[in-house]
Amino acid sequence: MTFYDALETRSADQRAAEQSAGLREQLARAKSAPGFAAHFADVDLDAIQTIADLPGLPVLRKSDLTKAQGQHPPFGGFTVKPAHGFAHVFQSPGPIYEPGGVDHDWWRMGRFLHAAGVGRGDIVQNCFGYHLTPAGMIFENGARAVGAAVLPAGTGQTELQVTAARDVGCTAYAGTPDYLKVILDKADEMGVALNFSKAVVGGGALFPSLRQAYADRGISCLQCYATADLGNIAYESAAMEGMIIDEHVVVEIVTPGTGTPVAEGEVGEVVVTSLNPDYPLIRFATGDLSAVLPGQSPCGRTNLRIKGWMGRADQTTKIKGMFVRPEQVAALVAKHDEIVKARVIAARQGEMDTMTVQIESPGGDDGTYAKSVVEVLKLKGTVQVVPPGTLPKDGLVIEDQRVYD
Repeated sequence: MTFYDALETRSADQRAAEQSAGLREQLARAKSAPGFAAHFADVDLDAIQTIADLPGLPVLRKSDLTKAQGQHPPFGGFTVKPAHGFAHVFQSPGPIYEPGGVDHDWWRMGRFLHAAGVGRGDIVQNCFGYHLTPAGMIFENGARAVGAAVLPAGTGQTELQVTAARDVGCTAYAGTPDYLKVILDKADEMGVALNFSKAVVGGGALFPSLRQAYADRGISCLQCYATADLGNIAYESAAMEGMIIDEHVVVEIVTPGTGTPVAEGEVGEVVVTSLNPDYPLIRFATGDLSAVLPGQSPCGRTNLRIKGWMGRADQTTKIKGMFVRPEQVAALVAKHDEIVKARVIAARQGEMDTMTVQIESPGGDDGTYAKSVVEVLKLKGTVQVVPPGTLPKDGLVIEDQRVYD
């Protein structure tokens, strides 16, 4: 077995010492960013000497970034160089803006692809989006870091995806977990044999039944945990026992809504400190739930492991690889005067995510509502118009009915 680099097999003491030194450097950089200067105004940064001191810093939430970006676009003063100093500027739903780089493994995705066996000689069919959002470039940057070629396929046009995969000889798939099945099913329908043997996925839950369906076809499928803001946070290795934390981030599990670490093994919100010198996100709250998995991975990598994505600390839910947020549901209700309330239901049909939007309204046109759903939620879904008073009074505006066991 070969590792991506020597960082993966460091002792706990060496890793803590080196990451603590990286944290001190990161805090020094952050002082030059106006957003962080304001964020840390009441903190004695000289008191933060090691990663064990991180709970002494305030948590930075996406809502904080969104507010700051609205006042000081595009990055809210949280980067150490101007927008034109980056290779890319991305816009994710919200909208919220993220910077991007093209330096070697800028997003740290190469470490995951290497662990999945992707490297020189592979051609990766990258089915993550390239339009505005960063996922496509995140995975392309990782593929380049490990020496693989890339077919920048993006999303949709499944028949063309099949044809390209066959003609180019793609050996690896990158994309959301369920879209590979769409491609494979279409290939079967077209009578086309494809050459995929590896899949690297993210942006949604990889259900055991779907992973097994790929294995039955001779495709090894591993998943990572990454965000548009932070890049890669954690990843699976061939051992498939939890997700190993990336070497250039520090992960804390805290009580949701606070910055207080939970006891080891307890479920809490994932808070990440990135050591990326260009974008020093420090104690950034992801809104995702997870827990530390005790022990060390059988693959030989020595870093901390988490159990993977275990839901959201708030009602924000990822459907078909895209986040749907409570404020978007509120915007949908506000778009039509006659709508009383709405509820988004995420479910599964076979191995695919589905979205149903229940709308309480005394009337209204289903087609008009469906158009508004796409405009506001950025996803297509089934619209159900129900009489006022029908929806449960439980405070939920987004209900996730999917089972992750």
